[in-house]
Amino acid sequence: MQEIDLVPSRHSLAHILAATIQKIWPQAQFGVGPTTEDGFYYDIKIPDYTLTEDDLHQIESGMQELIKKDIRFEQFDMSIDDAVQWAKDNHQPYKEELLNDLRRTGTTVARDLNPEEMGLDITEDSKINKVSFYKTGNFVDLCKGPHVASTSKVGAFKLLRVSGAYWRGDIHKDQLQRVYGVAFSSENELKTYLKNIDKARENDHRKLGQELDLFLISDLVGAGLPLFTPRGTVLRNQLLSFSEELQKAGGYEQVWSPHITKIDLYKKSGHYEKYPERFEVKSVESDDNFMLKPMNCPHVIQIFASRPRSYRDMPQRYMETTTMYRDEKSGELHGLSRVRSLTQDDSHAFVRPDQIKDEFRSIIGMVKQMYTVLDMPLIVDLSFRDDSNQYFGDRKLWEDAEKTIENIAKEEKLEYKVVKGEAAFYGPKIDIHVRDGLGRKWQCATIQLDYVQPERFKLVYTDNDGTLKRPVMIHKAILGSIERFLSVYIEHTGGKFPVWLSPEQIRLITLNQEEAVLQYAEEIVTEAKKLDLRIAIDNDNESVGKRIRNAELMKIPYILVIGPKELASGEVIPRIRSDMLVQDRKETLSIDNFLKTVANEARSRVTHSSL
Repeated sequence: MQEIDLVPSRHSLAHILAATIQKIWPQAQFGVGPTTEDGFYYDIKIPDYTLTEDDLHQIESGMQELIKKDIRFEQFDMSIDDAVQWAKDNHQPYKEELLNDLRRTGTTVARDLNPEEMGLDITEDSKINKVSFYKTGNFVDLCKGPHVASTSKVGAFKLLRVSGAYWRGDIHKDQLQRVYGVAFSSENELKTYLKNIDKARENDHRKLGQELDLFLISDLVGAGLPLFTPRGTVLRNQLLSFSEELQKAGGYEQVWSPHITKIDLYKKSGHYEKYPERFEVKSVESDDNFMLKPMNCPHVIQIFASRPRSYRDMPQRYMETTTMYRDEKSGELHGLSRVRSLTQDDSHAFVRPDQIKDEFRSIIGMVKQMYTVLDMPLIVDLSFRDDSNQYFGDRKLWEDAEKTIENIAKEEKLEYKVVKGEAAFYGPKIDIHVRDGLGRKWQCATIQLDYVQPERFKLVYTDNDGTLKRPVMIHKAILGSIERFLSVYIEHTGGKFPVWLSPEQIRLITLNQEEAVLQYAEEIVTEAKKLDLRIAIDNDNESVGKRIRNAELMKIPYILVIGPKELASGEVIPRIRSDMLVQDRKETLSIDNFLKTVANEARSRVTHSSL
């Protein structure tokens, strides 16, 4: 079977989708239709009609008809003036808006669009000469491509859902409808993906969060402000403790900063204008205006700047597990993955230029260790700036920083790709994604190199020659937002956490209500807690079988049934969660050996049972 190039295939399917919608609803107006990591979408508006999930079958059938006809994708150019007139004549106001932006400024306002991606030919003085179009049968669209040769070459696809999307991501503009599809080279790959979607629904962290009693969202507290139960807090704390342990080994010291600060701090750092979703707070007693912190780095900058620093003091390394606040749009809030209060394992190092490489290597080592234990493979992006004016600082410093980061990635033998336009406003970064058990990619850890903030705050240290030098700031997070990471990890594991992370590691089920048996169970709990194990007793009046089933539904790693036999022998046959078994086996152990083995397993953070 011939291999299909998925980028042009998915891009072509976006056009086939739009062509089909235009055939069914000739009045349709089109926004943009890019590819995604696993498919494509198109933003559309159909005056006087709202698409529903029920319409997707009709649209899919129409797409299949176009595919069978094997229609060619034909590219042609138009002058910018003719292109604007085309948009007017065809009642395409969103295309007209894009083209007028391009004619007026040589660029577009939206970050996700740029002249090159839209097939624009730009001269040295940034004037638009012409734009590229593609024709597929009767459908014509502004587009650079690439496309497959004809509609029959697109592979396997399926439309998944319809959702709302503001035009150009601006809540003050029209709300369009976004039709999502997925596409792969073969039907087998598509079937595997769709099977994984079903599994993802099963593993949805919002569903498991309720079933496993981990977290909740209260209407009285507010959307995007999750509350963690005792069980969920164990999970949070274990992960964050591991992160702090790795950081302390790397020389980081804990600091603390308030959750609210004067707006002046964020105006000086630049975050005030870069975070429009800020929460502002007015003081009742003074004229000071405050805001809940959307970012932590300006606070630790004040700690560094609080006293003179020598080259001998460098690096200065600060870590803080801290909560930050951003007023995200209500329509984008989603369980733990998009929240208004996010807690980060946020850390910063102030280093001399000659210390950058060693510090980056140390941080990369922490990240590798964390995700090796979590059994999640890494994917690395180098997030660099583009040519827009959204970044602070001197361009030469940016070039030096980007070159430094890429050299480090090469020396560390990281497999990476460079992504333009994804840098932080103050510097380039290494964004580290993880691959979950369903093959999905999620951005978690980040390491950022920053020459801009030290310059804005005029930070200095005294070098060995007595001159004042500017330090470089390195921002990092290993887990990133713990809320977002948990949304990923709960779904990655399906709630079957390894022993060291499990909120409840052992459950004792008493066989009867005899006083001696109940007392023995309490003695086991006492010994287990001496070993820092998390253990509970279920001595309800339900049947033993039902209580075992309840413990299995809570995905508890080890279940012990305790009755007169176990009391007499001091031995147990532990029930081990199925995913932890190398092979099906039942092994009799003394209760002492069992508890010590589980404690060692928890301390060493192993993935599978050692029993």
